[in-house]
Amino acid sequence: MFTLILEGLVIGCLLGLTGAGGGILAVPALMTSQGWGVALAAPVGLLAITLAALVGAIQGLIQQNIRYKAAIWIALISIPTAKYGVYLAQIVSPQWLTLAFSLVMLVVAYRIVFKKVIKDDDAPCKINQQTGKFIWNIKTASILGGIGLVAGLLTGLLGVGGGFIIVPAMKKFTNLNLKSIIATSLMVIFLIGSISISINILNGFEYPLEVSATFILACVLGLVVGRFLIGYIPVNIVQTIFALLVVFVSFYLLYSIFIFIFIKNNGIPSFLI
Repeated sequence: MFTLILEGLVIGCLLGLTGAGGGILAVPALMTSQGWGVALAAPVGLLAITLAALVGAIQGLIQQNIRYKAAIWIALISIPTAKYGVYLAQIVSPQWLTLAFSLVMLVVAYRIVFKKVIKDDDAPCKINQQTGKFIWNIKTASILGGIGLVAGLLTGLLGVGGGFIIVPAMKKFTNLNLKSIIATSLMVIFLIGSISISINILNGFEYPLEVSATFILACVLGLVVGRFLIGYIPVNIVQTIFALLVVFVSFYLLYSIFIFIFIKNNGIPSFLI
C-alpha cells in the first residue's frame, strides 16, 4: 500500500506540473505494484487521473487561465473515438495493447526532448492578445477538433488521460501561454476521462474500491503539491525528468512483452515477472 501511495503522489505531482503524464505513468505503475494487466490497470488509473485533473481544472477556472470553450470542444469531438477506443481495448490482445502503449510513450518522450518552438505569429490557432481567448475560425475549430479525435481514441484504448497528446499539440499549434495550456489540458483530461469512465461503468466494469480510493487520494494530493511547485521549478527541467521517466517505463513494458513471449512458468506464460 505504501508503494501505491508513493506512486500516486509522484504521478499526481507530475500531472500538476506538466498537465500531462498522469495516465501514461499510472497504468504501468499499477501493473507493477498490483500485478495487474492493462485491462484492469487502465480504468483504475484513468479514474484517479480524471478526479485529480478535476481539482486542477477547478483551480484553473478560479484563476481564469483555462480556455474552457476550447476544452469543451476538444472533449466533445473526442466522444466517438473514446467509445471506439474502449471497444478496441476489449477485443485486442493485452500484449498488443502494451506494445502500443510502449511505442506511444517513446514517441511522447521524443517530442518532449526534441520539440520545435513555434513563434507566436506562426501558430495556426491564435490567441487574441487583448482578451487572452482563441480567435475562433474554421482552422482553429478543425485543429482543436483533430486533437480531440486523437486524444479520445488513445484515452479509450490505452486508459490515459490524453494530456500527453493535448499539451504538445497545443504548444505546436497555438500561441497560448504554458500556464493556460496546462490548465486547459487538465480540464480536457477531466472531460474526456469522465466519458471513458462512464462507458466503463455502463459496460459493467467493477473498480476495486480500496486500491482505487487510495490511489485517487494520493494522486489528488500529489496534484495539489505539483500545482504549488509549478511556480518554483523551471518547466524545461520538469519536462526532461518526465521524458526520462517515460522512456524508462516504456522500455520496462517492452521487456515485459519479451518475458511473456519467451518465458513460461509451469507452461503458463508470465506477462510480468
